[in-house]
Amino acid sequence: MTIKRIHTGSPFEAKIGYCRAVVAGGFVHVAGTVGQGDDVVEQCRAALDVIGEALAEAGSGFDKAVRVNYYLPDAAEFEPCWPVLTEVFGDNPPAATMVECNLIDSKYRIEIELTALA
Repeated sequence: MTIKRIHTGSPFEAKIGYCRAVVAGGFVHVAGTVGQGDDVVEQCRAALDVIGEALAEAGSGFDKAVRVNYYLPDAAEFEPCWPVLTEVFGDNPPAATMVECNLIDSKYRIEIELTALA
């Protein structure tokens, strides 16, 4: 089986020992991704932009997403993201889970992890 690793050049990839995405077994597995911004909606959009770039590099896209996990330190902040998610996934929504939990830094309001068909 061929494995392709996709890196974004983030300094955390080397520090922590991960890559943004791995293409293997017919799937693209995108690591948990946070985004920059002043609020949860901006961070959600920014994280999805990074994920979209990784999917494109893998030859995939949001239309091929099969699973997505959302991690938020405050579940009440999830609803403002719904319009963004509906816009991104359109008529091809993946199976999804939202988990309330702490993130690596309190400045982050959402982390998104996604699996798509390669």
